Amino acid sequence: MANVDFPFRFDHRGRTALTGDADHVRDLIHQVLFTSPGERVMRPTFGSGLLQLTFAPNSPELAATTQLLAQAALQQWLGDVIVVDSVNVAAEDATLRVTVQYIVRQTGVRESQTFVHGGAA
Repeated sequence: MANVDFPFRFDHRGRTALTGDADHVRDLIHQVLFTSPGERVMRPTFGSGLLQLTFAPNSPELAATTQLLAQAALQQWLGDVIVVDSVNVAAEDATLRVTVQYIVRQTGVRESQTFVHGGAA
């Protein structure tokens, strides 16, 4: 099945770009991880708040909090789409790197994806 690609763009024919199911799930995870609560008008609690924590002083407690926050947001917003196995968050300078291991409920396929925000991908 084809889904609207994220971020929204046009394809080479000038139509709305579409993507497959596996890429669509990856896009959904990206949106949950890097959307700040309050950013979406009609869903003020949507998102994880990860981007706000990247400016806090680095510590083991912050790392644990960040991982739990990301995992809880994924379970809340995408619990009907994926089963989250693990989340690993690493902040290096201006780059936030989040690795998510999950199972796609529809297919049973186990995936591991790394999402990068800021800095060089």
